[in-house]
Amino acid sequence: MDEQLATTSPYKPTVLLVDDEESILNSLRRLLRSQPYEVLLAGSGAQALEIMAARPIDLVMSDARMPAMDGAMLLAETRRLYPATTRILLTGYADLTMMIKAINEGQIHHYISKPWNDEEMLLTLRQSLEHQHSERERLRLEKLTLEQNDQLKALNASLEKRVEARTSELQQTADMLDLAYDELKRSYVTGTEVFSLLANLRLPKEKQTNRQLIELIRVYCTAQVMDEASNRDLTMAAALYNIGKLSWSDSMMIAPADLLHSTDRERYRAYPAQSESLLMTLEPMKDAARLIRHHQERWDGTGFPDHLKGEAIPFGSRLLKLAVDFIELQHGLILERQMNSDEALLYIRKYAGRLYDPGMVEDFVQACAAFLSDVTLGDPRVKVLSTRELAEGMVLARNLNADNGMLLLNAGKVLNLPLVDKLIAFEAMEGARYSVFIKEPDDAPLLA
Repeated sequence: MDEQLATTSPYKPTVLLVDDEESILNSLRRLLRSQPYEVLLAGSGAQALEIMAARPIDLVMSDARMPAMDGAMLLAETRRLYPATTRILLTGYADLTMMIKAINEGQIHHYISKPWNDEEMLLTLRQSLEHQHSERERLRLEKLTLEQNDQLKALNASLEKRVEARTSELQQTADMLDLAYDELKRSYVTGTEVFSLLANLRLPKEKQTNRQLIELIRVYCTAQVMDEASNRDLTMAAALYNIGKLSWSDSMMIAPADLLHSTDRERYRAYPAQSESLLMTLEPMKDAARLIRHHQERWDGTGFPDHLKGEAIPFGSRLLKLAVDFIELQHGLILERQMNSDEALLYIRKYAGRLYDPGMVEDFVQACAAFLSDVTLGDPRVKVLSTRELAEGMVLARNLNADNGMLLLNAGKVLNLPLVDKLIAFEAMEGARYSVFIKEPDDAPLLA
């Protein structure tokens, strides 16, 4: 005990010795003089209690038999008032009743018989104080642990609140960035539309396609309830699908693709990839640029630039091809003859499964009917017949024009047999084949 206390702690235990015989006290004081204890003496139980009331005592060793207050009573009162103080009974009598009382009421830690053995006395005191020191350290550490746990709980609660507040702040920032990014994307859509209108100024008015294409794409997306991102990408693709053509000559810009030869045809087949490369550096345009790259692919794999086939072609590119061809057929940019809207749709129906996704064609026809008032092909009562299938009493659903653009018959004209014969003869003379749009009256049965 002496080495431990001397090396590990500056604390010096206080030992109170209680005996009504002064000689016993002096003997004990001499024995403990060399020990690292502060030794106090008391000649009675009452005096011992006064000392303990005045200052902390680590260990009380009391004689068993004393007048007024014996050792058992003193140690019992010590236990009641100062339970942390170690209690030892010193007795010179084999008094079983005293021992039981001291153990039961004073809950003594040890008892030592008189006459004592000095070494045994010192060992008992040292072990008792070591045990007390260990117990105090255990209680201190437990208290420290509880305090630290409470501090950790408080810190965790504080951290959770701070994390929650920071998370909320970050979420708000992220939401603001998302809104800003969405606004940026919308600004890009507006910007691409403005730029497409400027680019179209290179073309004669009758060859400008982008405005119609943008509006048609929006009608289709609305009808098919497409998501905002797809709608946005398709709109930007429609606005800038032909940006790769701006380096062409004016004559090539307005020439029908079907009449291009050699070098010009190769340049034509390169324009989707050229358009993509011009737009890929703009982050919000990357998805739209990919749609532009593949909008001249064909369902049967004979398109360009990558010969994609079927559903390997992006959905948006398949839709863009339908819309581009529908508009460009009417502007004379694909075939030499300019088609009307119904003829263009008839062409698209004819090549469904070869040039176009057959699963998209009829939805596209309905979108075109909603987009253009002169489209009659979306009406189930309208049929397309050859001149030799015409019969007396049939009514034209739309104007009939010759290949050179000359008006032959007005919409609403009721056919008779002489008129049908004249159409057949004129068709043979021109070497043409006319598609005649016929609509039955509302009260007539549908045409087969």
